[in-house]
Amino acid sequence: MTSPLRIALVSLHTSPGAEPGSGDVGGMNVVVRNQAEALGAAGHRVEILTRRSSPDGPDTVELSPGVTLRVLTAGPAEPVTKGRHEEFVDEFRERLAEQGPWDVIHSHHWFSGVAALPVARERGVPHVQSFHSIAAGDETPLSDGERAESPGRLAGEALLARESDAVVAISRAEAETVATRLGGDPARLWVVLPGVDAELFRPATPGEPRSDRPYVVVAGRLEPLKAPDLAVAAVAAVPADLRPELVIAGGASTEHAGYEHELEDLAARLDLDVRFLGPRTRAGLAALLRDSRLVLVPSHSETYGLIALEAAASGVPVVAAASGGLRESVVDGVTGVVLDSRDPARWGETLTRLLGDDATWQRLATAARERALQHPWSLSAAELADVYCRLTGSDDCTELVAAGGRR
Repeated sequence: MTSPLRIALVSLHTSPGAEPGSGDVGGMNVVVRNQAEALGAAGHRVEILTRRSSPDGPDTVELSPGVTLRVLTAGPAEPVTKGRHEEFVDEFRERLAEQGPWDVIHSHHWFSGVAALPVARERGVPHVQSFHSIAAGDETPLSDGERAESPGRLAGEALLARESDAVVAISRAEAETVATRLGGDPARLWVVLPGVDAELFRPATPGEPRSDRPYVVVAGRLEPLKAPDLAVAAVAAVPADLRPELVIAGGASTEHAGYEHELEDLAARLDLDVRFLGPRTRAGLAALLRDSRLVLVPSHSETYGLIALEAAASGVPVVAAASGGLRESVVDGVTGVVLDSRDPARWGETLTRLLGDDATWQRLATAARERALQHPWSLSAAELADVYCRLTGSDDCTELVAAGGRR
């Protein structure tokens, strides 16, 4: 009989139990929770550890069979800006050291890694690091919307890249950044692509109610890095007889509380109607995507761009910026269009072409759905468990890994 692994997934600054699209809750949360639930379904025992950001709520929540969310008190029990979490690393490490035992500790984002690496070393268990975003130093060319980070983050990420037993990247682009910017050893770098729930994110069925007016979607946190301003300008560049409604789903990040008003002002100057929906539940986002004509991902930087895979599963082509992992989540000319230009006129031309050519739209939509079906969460979790098993030397968990997906 095989023995399940006891796995700690550490997410200090944002809870995978929260709904994505608001505050600092985004794609990382979706990845952590879905991989955790797929690992649990495969027979492993998973604990997700996060910081308490509210005085209410239990200390422990069973998210799914085999998966427990533990909320640790470190710093004030209230939401704080993302950058402030560095202040709580030491206290969080103390609370983390009271938990366990585990066979492997996997940290998500650098706050978590700096807190958890010493705990892993004290216990003699492997430490795995995933970054989900990587700081750019002052000497590194930055895109608009990116900002240099504090020396604490730069040093912390470099330490984690060098000292962790493995670094799991979400795309080949992120893995290359870990190696070139942080000096990570390629021999300890693994790429584990995210998955998608292709039952929740599915195409519209015949006879399903549709919106009266065609619309395109931007979904994610409202912050300059995600570049929703480019989407606003691009839709405004579409001729009036083809112009769809632009729907923006997501809330402002903790560091950009007034950004929605800036977008509203831009839309008003361009005489464009934009519908701001705020954060969506997962089911609400899926319904929004399947009824849309296109999904736009104009981000200056994305480690992968999970929304692009969710759009593909929904049978909706994506128009994406050629940044980071978006070149991997969108296959240019096959599941969508990837643009090297950030010129709104060029984006407007692309939208006009896709909105006015039903045959091309259908070809992209069909291929997108077919590709998404090749990326179940069970496969993502099985590949992740394979990394854990190699690090722990747990040959007897091979059966559990294989049961979780393709090997």
